[in-house]
Amino acid sequence: MPYKVLAINPGSTSTKIAVYEDSQAVFKDTLRHSAEELAPFKRITDQFDFRKDVIEQCLEKNGIHVKTLDAVIGRGGLFKPIPSGTYQVNQAMLDYIKAGTGGDHASNLGCLIADDIARDAGVKSYIVDPVVVDELGPLARYSGLPELPRVSIFHALNQKAVARRAARDLGKKYEELNLIVVHLGGGISIGIHEQGKVVDVNNALNGDGPFAPERAGGLPTGDLVKLCFSGKYTIDDVNKKLAGKGGCVSHLGTNDGREMEEKVKAGDAKTTLIVEAMAYQVSKTIGEMATVVSGKVDAIVLTGSFAYFPEFIEWIKQRVSWIAKVMVYPGEDEMTALAEAGMRVLKGEEQAREYA
Repeated sequence: MPYKVLAINPGSTSTKIAVYEDSQAVFKDTLRHSAEELAPFKRITDQFDFRKDVIEQCLEKNGIHVKTLDAVIGRGGLFKPIPSGTYQVNQAMLDYIKAGTGGDHASNLGCLIADDIARDAGVKSYIVDPVVVDELGPLARYSGLPELPRVSIFHALNQKAVARRAARDLGKKYEELNLIVVHLGGGISIGIHEQGKVVDVNNALNGDGPFAPERAGGLPTGDLVKLCFSGKYTIDDVNKKLAGKGGCVSHLGTNDGREMEEKVKAGDAKTTLIVEAMAYQVSKTIGEMATVVSGKVDAIVLTGSFAYFPEFIEWIKQRVSWIAKVMVYPGEDEMTALAEAGMRVLKGEEQAREYA
């Protein structure tokens, strides 16, 4: 009798859901949420009832009954820094997210919704490799100010999943390789995976690294300070400039890779300049990560939605292919990664960790 799990991956304007029987997806859907639907909610966690209802309506419409599930797996949120792995949802985790201590992010809904649906189903709920997975080496934690240490916030779920996939394609174990993994989505994270651990990575939410479709990335610090104290902006305004309204959104008014690709192909000069500048900054950060392992890089792995953008990928390849082989896996493996982690726990192949 195959195990059946429901995977839930909340994004800023959508919720991806999928039902897996063992390793096979038997149902998938992306539930889109309009700006008008989300406008009444001040905090993302305030969307809990709305998003759960939409998920349950979709499952019911497609004849999927929660009582048939063996587990529910949600994308992890902004918890305290924790090691990579699969965690059973517990009260400490729920309390931390509800308090908003770590910040407001769509992924915070993952454990909340998974826990509630799992209770209805009478099964356990889990989260896997949240964005705050922290495997940084001691040197990587330092910035130039002791009050501002560098932190690990990145697309851990997809990076880990794609790194393992690349390792299989190379005929090696993930733990045997040094890989630079680049997640190219609304935010961009570039991590150096040294023998199974992400020992350095840019803060892909509101910190450093390349600018992204909707993230500002690293900025001229002095000018940022002046902007903050100019009197023109509130702290919320500035935070939105860093994440949500920065990057390509600020330059081009869009975060849509398909729209940018069409304009580049049509010869739009401004779009081409900005997108190539983003590829340039991605390439620079890849070079930085190569130095962490003294240039001993087995492969550079490009993934995420922007990996479908051939001109963008080619601009990166031109600058970094001398470092190591470049492997491209367009899209993301997050739903499969969630489901496979749940299956490993159900089959006894992995012990679920406890969040404290």
